Amino acid sequence: MASSVSSQHDKVLVEANSFARIITLNRPKQLNALSFQMISRLLELFLAYEEDPNVKLIILKGKGRAFSVGGDVATLVRDMRADDWRVGANFFSQVFKLIYLIATYSKLQVSILNGIVMGGGAGISVHGRFRVATENTSFAMPEAALGLFPDVAASYFLSRLPGFFGEYVGLTGSRLDGAEMLACGLATHFVPSAKLPLLEAALCDVDSSDPVIISSIIDQYSKQPSLKELSVYNRLDVIDRCFSQKTVEEIISALEREDVHQSDSWISATIQTLKKSSPTSLKIFLRSIREGRLQGVGQCLVREYRMVSHVMQGELSKDFFEGCRATLLDKDKNPNWEPSKLELIDDGRVDCYFCKVKHEEWEDLKLPNRSKFELPPYAIAKL
Repeated sequence: MASSVSSQHDKVLVEANSFARIITLNRPKQLNALSFQMISRLLELFLAYEEDPNVKLIILKGKGRAFSVGGDVATLVRDMRADDWRVGANFFSQVFKLIYLIATYSKLQVSILNGIVMGGGAGISVHGRFRVATENTSFAMPEAALGLFPDVAASYFLSRLPGFFGEYVGLTGSRLDGAEMLACGLATHFVPSAKLPLLEAALCDVDSSDPVIISSIIDQYSKQPSLKELSVYNRLDVIDRCFSQKTVEEIISALEREDVHQSDSWISATIQTLKKSSPTSLKIFLRSIREGRLQGVGQCLVREYRMVSHVMQGELSKDFFEGCRATLLDKDKNPNWEPSKLELIDDGRVDCYFCKVKHEEWEDLKLPNRSKFELPPYAIAKL
């Protein structure tokens, strides 16, 4: 037990500096993939710091070339095979509770996204107040290619991006750089990586939880990056025309019509990406993000927990296990999705993912009670 606690603490490092606490994800060889123990430790720390009047600010960052690639899915699949699907459901329950806490946190969080940010890594950062991108940032939500779907309340934050850019990002798993993250609102600031030590030092000296003051400090080290000429964000008009369609089939048809009218390799590549992803994942995510546009972050997490529990249970589809096999375990990159085609998945099958799981030991997600804290307006707006 003692070694387990020690290992847990080694992978999440804490540094106390005056009024700030710097939390560093410390699993660089695994690109800071989040284990159950790391999630539990983060939850413990965030809860303790919220109660501590001496803590005004939390800085969250990752060691090495990644902020975090998200949940440690390969280990999760192995654990589920050794035990049962509820191990997976329990993992996501803990992750979602942490994300709800971060999204409604009464204190300021500055996430330093100096590297790869994917899946759960986005969940523990994007929901916080400030997200600092750099020239090294690479963001993606690639879950549909794994037979999962963008969760971590992605149906909340992706649905609030300009136009239908969130549908594009979630369905295709497209990578965004730091400039694109800033342009679409996933990042609040862009700071050259060489200036990060100076920024951290300045933030640690501030005795304030005022977002205006913290933002002005980050502004002193920020710059306005230019989008690359071929940036996907320069194609918002095409994205909005195509990804605003009602169904995945109609999105692909719209892209195919665009492909006929203009010679653009990006369009054909986007079509191919969609056709290679799990048809089930695409369909349930599109429904999820459309519902998320009208829901608070807590409602999104409760709904996504139902969805992910069905995915873990594997009775409706085993695409998650097949996607992990093809991408993370055998690495043949040739998943056999079942059902194999979009047209084989009707609305009734999609509906099932949004219903309660029929199992005597399963229950809906219970979110932490936030009523005793005086939440700032930006947190209240998410409820």
